[in-house]
Order: sequence, then structure tokens, then C-alpha cells
Amino acid sequence: MLLSELKKNASKALKIGFELPNGKLVPSHFHVTEVGLSTKRFIDCGGQKRIKETIVLQLWSANDYNHRLHPEKLVEILTLSERELQLPDLEVEVEYQGETINIYNLGHNGKYFTLTAQLTDCLAKDACGIDERQTTPLIKAASDPCIPGNGCC
Repeated sequence: MLLSELKKNASKALKIGFELPNGKLVPSHFHVTEVGLSTKRFIDCGGQKRIKETIVLQLWSANDYNHRLHPEKLVEILTLSERELQLPDLEVEVEYQGETINIYNLGHNGKYFTLTAQLTDCLAKDACGIDERQTTPLIKAASDPCIPGNGCC
């Protein structure tokens, strides 16, 4: 979801909710603790230099259970960040505390903002000699790395 889409969806909302990949909601007393521009400069396994830029929205929950971030306040935070940091209209990623800091893609299902898992991928499959037809997502590897056919054994 682009920053402009986040602002548009938030401005139409009656209340703000973020749904985790497991279907549970981020506690309603969350705070937005950071909005920023993240720039990642790297070289892929094929030797190509790359740059990836995203807007990062960090959510945090404390023990102030009566706190609620209203939609107009979220839009205000995003507009201020956009102006002061001169943020371009890029994809938004969300950081939220799990066992470690988890980074999610952001979507919207008509009711809540949805946090979806990010996956790794090889950006230079042709340089690695990997046949696209033989690749299998490694989603299963998180629970059991030795499941036949998951491509990691």
C-alpha cells in the first residue's frame, strides 16, 4: 500500500485497526512511534547493485490501555511526516514487535489495515542458475525446515 492510499483509507475510517497475519488485531491502545524513510542499498547474488526505499510505520503497545489513535490523528501524523521528511509516495511497511521486530507489508480489507508477512526471494535467479519452475516458497521452512519439497534440504 502506498503512503497516499494509507492516508486515504485512514481518512475514511471511523476507527483504526491493524490485523496481524494470524487474524488477531494489534491491541487497540497501540501508538505510532515512528514514521520514516528506509533506504536499503545492497548487491544481489548476481552482483547487481540495488536500492529499495520504503516508508516505515512503527507500531508499539504500552500499558496505557485507554489510549486510542483516532483516524484524523493518524492522518495528521502521516501528513506531518510527509511534509517534514519530504516523503515520496512509496510502499509502506509496518514494524511491530513479535518475538523480535517483525516487518510486514500493509494492505486494507475494507475494515482493517492488514499486516501481511514478507518473504525472501532471489532477485538474480538467472545469474544463480535457478529455474523459475523449480522454485518453491520457503514458507513451510519456518515450522519445519526438512519438509520434503520445500526446497531447503
